[in-house]
This record gives sequence, structure tokens and C-alpha cells, in this order.
Amino acid sequence: MQDYKAYFAGKTILVTGGAGSIGSNLVRTMAGLKAKQVIILDDLSAAYKWNIPSLSNVLFVQGSVTDEIALKRVFNLRPEIVYHLAAFFANQNSVDYPQKDLMVNGLGTLLVFQYSQLIGVERVVYASSGCSIYGSAAPLPLKEEFMSMHLTTPYQITKMLGELYANFLYNHYGLRVVKTRFFNSYGPGEVPGQYRNVIPNFIFWALSGMPLPFTGTGGETRDFTYVMDIVDALLRAGYFERALGQEMNIASGRETNILQMAERINEITGNRTAIMRAPARVWDTKKRLLASIDRARDLLGYEPQIDFDQGLQNTIQWFKDNWESIRRDADFPPGSSAAVQGVVVKANRKKTKETGRELTSR
Repeated sequence: MQDYKAYFAGKTILVTGGAGSIGSNLVRTMAGLKAKQVIILDDLSAAYKWNIPSLSNVLFVQGSVTDEIALKRVFNLRPEIVYHLAAFFANQNSVDYPQKDLMVNGLGTLLVFQYSQLIGVERVVYASSGCSIYGSAAPLPLKEEFMSMHLTTPYQITKMLGELYANFLYNHYGLRVVKTRFFNSYGPGEVPGQYRNVIPNFIFWALSGMPLPFTGTGGETRDFTYVMDIVDALLRAGYFERALGQEMNIASGRETNILQMAERINEITGNRTAIMRAPARVWDTKKRLLASIDRARDLLGYEPQIDFDQGLQNTIQWFKDNWESIRRDADFPPGSSAAVQGVVVKANRKKTKETGRELTSR
């Protein structure tokens, strides 16, 4: 099973969305595996240059997957493997800007697949979302055979659309594609913000001495997956032949209570402010999430290695190591459609609306 890592030596690899948390960690790992060149295509709409690995075999191209000039530039370098991670992320963002979501996650994905087919890449690995396509009524643990047409955000719709385009090009043109369904990723590399995931936002607020806004009843769970476990799964998905044409959950296979997660973040960071109740978001209808990872185990030999508490501690340490950059770039602007209403953090005036507490590093 370890041969999959040696496979990337000498390869030219394109990673769309390579400046994000998953992408930057994947790029750094493949560069360390002696890839000939790792090309990042990212428009930096949700990422920052300081998070991009500065390595001799890494090339950064700033541009969108909807920009055919940028696509021609990176595909002219003849990548042999394409990881399509770029996306308009995520649920609340797509609710606020559904047309932009369709352009990036729909048209952008189709264009990446078409250019990959035109130059004859060895493989495309597509980042889908297990938190999206199963809907809210699927039985647990979530298995790949179940799909729902009752989706609640444009992001969920376009992530399914990406899989359908992958199926089309695989069946009609023979595109060698693998569909990976991520669940609640977390870890070093994700800068907090209005439309980001719950864990980086909670860590940021906790390190700033702010209350953590909790929208549930206390019984909600998620299947949080550490970023380096996802990276290992992506390497495997780029290698094993039996994965071609298949979709598979990439998750921890364990439920974690969200309220207990918030309490643990406060404990690790030493944040003594109380957890506060916040209004629920209309689209957030899933009370529990738990994925079956049996198919990924069978096809990829995938097995998560990092337990949740260790992953939290690693992530908090990354925040502390990069605190000045994170504090500068984290942005929670006001607005009625904010992902977490009632919390306003501005880059120049770091205060909460309710308490006026100034944000300071620790």
C-alpha cells in the first residue's frame, strides 16, 4: 500500500484551489514526495499568499477555474494528474450568492474536466462534499449508494452537479476520474472568516477571548476529518486503479458532538467566556452526520490516523504560530445574511457587537 507515495515522484500535478487548507497541505506533501512540478491555480478569493508553500517545485498561478486564459496557461504545462479542489465555499456563501456558486462550482468544474480530457491527463480527482449530497433524511452511517434530490443550498446542488459531470465525462469520453466526498474538514491552513468552517472560527474567537456562538440544541454531531487524513486519501485516490469512476466518503468515521467540541476548544485555549446561543440557519437541517468509510478502506486502503483531540491541538498550535497573519486576514463583516449573525469582527476594529471586547492575541 505504501507504493502510492512513490508514484508522484517526477510527476507534473495541477491542484486547483491549492492555496486553501486542504490544497496547500496536499501541495506541500506532493512537493516533498519529489513531484517534478506542482502547479497551483487559485484566485485567492478564500485563501492567502502567505499560506502557499514556497518551494522550488511549486508554481503558483493566480486565476479562477472559470477563466479560460488561466486554464490554458496551467494546462499548457501538461499536468499528468489534476486535483480539482477549487470551489465557491460553502453553504451560506452559496445562499447569499447562488449565481456565483453556479459559475464556479458548475461551469468551473466542467471546464476543468474538459481541459483534462483534451490533454489526456492520467487522472482527475474531484473534491465533492459528503456533507452536501446526502440531504438531511439519509440513514446513518451515510453510504455512497444513497443520494437525495432534497437539497437545501446551491452549494449542495452544485457539488452534486460536479459528480454528475464527472460521471458524464467518465462514461462518454473515458475521463479517468475519482470522486471523493469530504466531511467537515479541519486542520492547519484554514483562515477563519464569515463563510468558513466552524472549527477555525471557534478557535479564532476562543483565542480572542470571545464567546463561541452555538446554534444547536446540544445534541448535534458532525464527522470532523483532519486535513492530513484527507491529504493521504487524496494521494491514494490519485494512484489506485480500482478507484477510477468511483465515489467514496473521506471522513473520520466517528461522530463528534459540536457542543462538546466548543467546550474542548475553550479548555485548550484557556477561553473563560461562556458559550452563547445564536439563531439557527435555515438551511442547516442536519442534526447528525456520520459517514461510512468502508468503500474508501476497500478501494484505497484509507484509514484515518489522527484522533480528534490531537487534530484540535495541532490546529490551535498552527493558529498561534501564524496569529498575526490570521488576525489580519480573518473577516466577519456585518450583514443580515452573515453565516453567524450577531458576531462582527473587523480587521481594523476587533470588537464584538454585544460586548465591545477588543480582540488581542495571546
